[in-house]
Amino acid sequence: MLNNLSQISNPVKEEVWEWKKLKVAWNKQGSTNNQLPTVLLIHGFGACKEHWRHNQNFIAKNTNCYAIDLIGFGSSSKPRASLKDEFKDVGSFCYCFDSWGTQINDFCKEIIKDKVILIGNSIGAIVALTAAKQLEDQCKELILINCAQRTMDDKRLGEQSYWMNIIRPLLKTIVRQRWLSNSLFRNAANRTVITKVLLQAYPSGSNIDKELIKLLHSPSQKEGAAESFRGFINLFNDHLAPDLMAENNIPVHLIWGEKDPWEPIELAQKWAKSIQCIKSLEIVKEAGHCPHDERPEIVNPLLLKIIQAARYESND
Repeated sequence: MLNNLSQISNPVKEEVWEWKKLKVAWNKQGSTNNQLPTVLLIHGFGACKEHWRHNQNFIAKNTNCYAIDLIGFGSSSKPRASLKDEFKDVGSFCYCFDSWGTQINDFCKEIIKDKVILIGNSIGAIVALTAAKQLEDQCKELILINCAQRTMDDKRLGEQSYWMNIIRPLLKTIVRQRWLSNSLFRNAANRTVITKVLLQAYPSGSNIDKELIKLLHSPSQKEGAAESFRGFINLFNDHLAPDLMAENNIPVHLIWGEKDPWEPIELAQKWAKSIQCIKSLEIVKEAGHCPHDERPEIVNPLLLKIIQAARYESND
């Protein structure tokens, strides 16, 4: 059932950072805490910084908390997509984890200028892992919320059905076509479809309201919004979370919605048992792909516990 909320929960001034001739939208809440690292929130695919509407203000009561729009989403620039093997036009952007990871790395170094904890949801979790490789000592901890498992990546081809392996070359050729990606995007970028997807992503139905639908729908109506969609659906060979974590020495904490329809909890549990850098796995019962927004009353205390455990001296 949809709630009838229509006002933004925690309105905050939007800032703009010029990065590589692109506009990056971000905001900040909280005040400096010499005992706690700064927190940066990284949204998932199709979302934006406002998707942390029930979390940022809570975290900001304890330390500085930033939220950012990845290139292609929210209020950030939405340049023309260039795939990895395509000629890169002037002003185009390769929508991939290395590009987004560099965006986060540069933002932390140029704007935050402090030790950070990166918190990412879905593909935002892989972006956080990618950025952490570059940030090294500046990144204190990583919190991955329903991290994208990227089932369709080429490196997981052996897990796919025989028929998927047969049709995959044709599929990869077709989805490169901009006429198709634009058509798919137009069909998906409407309130009716967004609501249907949310009812899958939020199995409890909690916090599906007018505000949520608006914050997901409005950016999709902006010029260039279909370009990040084209870039993302063509990411057939990019980073996988286990590979990034295998090379990572930064503590990782997993938070997972038990009923995620797209990222099975069983694989997260396997990661937690087999990957050395993972220090904890918290399962949010009855929640789906975005437990931070669906069940913030459960997730916020979990986030705060991890953040408070990462105390450090400001001059270390």
